[in-house]
Amino acid sequence: MRSKRFTKWYILLVLCLSVMATACQKDTGEQAVDQKKVALSADSVINTASPDNFLATAGTLTVTMQDSTYTFDASTDSVAFVNMGVGDNRYFGITAINKAHTLSFGVSSKGSAADSLTKPVAGGQLLMMADVVHNKQYTLTQYAEPGDAGKINLLQYRQKDVLAKGNFFTFLSKDDEPNSSLYRVEGTFELKLKKQ
Repeated sequence: MRSKRFTKWYILLVLCLSVMATACQKDTGEQAVDQKKVALSADSVINTASPDNFLATAGTLTVTMQDSTYTFDASTDSVAFVNMGVGDNRYFGITAINKAHTLSFGVSSKGSAADSLTKPVAGGQLLMMADVVHNKQYTLTQYAEPGDAGKINLLQYRQKDVLAKGNFFTFLSKDDEPNSSLYRVEGTFELKLKKQ
């Protein structure tokens, strides 16, 4: 059980690191997609994980939990589609952080990204940081059974200027206790790359 829990946390850590790397790039002004991709691959964690990480230049990621909907706009916020390997396993996912660095979200699945693909959620995290003292963290609980953690539907992947399009749902909890309340989190994404 510890190995499974470690793998989920490792995936989320790599997703968060990739968001931080891309967030800093967005803040320095608009650069060509190729320059952002080179900067991403320079990060040793991301570079060893996979060269197939992409920073969206347009589009949105919306995340809804309870009565709140959060929207990440790829033209101002950092929204990335990442592919990585952990041991012999492949994972893909979407990770985002807003420009103010007060909200971040990531969701991932085991396997390789492809068109018309539906896969179970393997990891997820929503962080809300009002300030240093007041923050909320929701994560995928270790007590979820395989297949019970939600699904990612990848409708389109790397077609023309479309980076990724689809939807997802998952269940996150505030803490990692066996009887913790689970919150349904669902969302959509339509991310684009700059036309060549």
